Amino acid sequence: QVQLVESGGGLVQAGGSLRLSCAASGSRFRIGPMGWYRQALGKQREFVAVMADGGATNYADSVKGRFAISRDRAKNTIYLQMNNLKTEDTAVYYCNVGVIKTGRPVDYDNWGQGTQVTVSS
Repeated sequence: QVQLVESGGGLVQAGGSLRLSCAASGSRFRIGPMGWYRQALGKQREFVAVMADGGATNYADSVKGRFAISRDRAKNTIYLQMNNLKTEDTAVYYCNVGVIKTGRPVDYDNWGQGTQVTVSS
């Protein structure tokens, strides 16, 4: 089972920046897509950004132009650079990875413990 350790959350004023990190370890299988989701209080978890195994990226419309996802393959680590943060970005941010097992569908049920991001006005 892959372990995911997130870091980098915190409290920031609107317009500020934060950088989240997520390191994956312990998997016997290849790590495929790596991405971020978030869940605000009282709301459902929602997609934020993902980087596919080949490097293609996709972002939620709400964060396009403000957030950037990057990946260090050697370290099995992804980053989420969040700029021009807004109060509506306040949420717990979760790392999610897809584990590739030969002959099976990609296993996306791999989540980090979450890191709180709070943006004050």
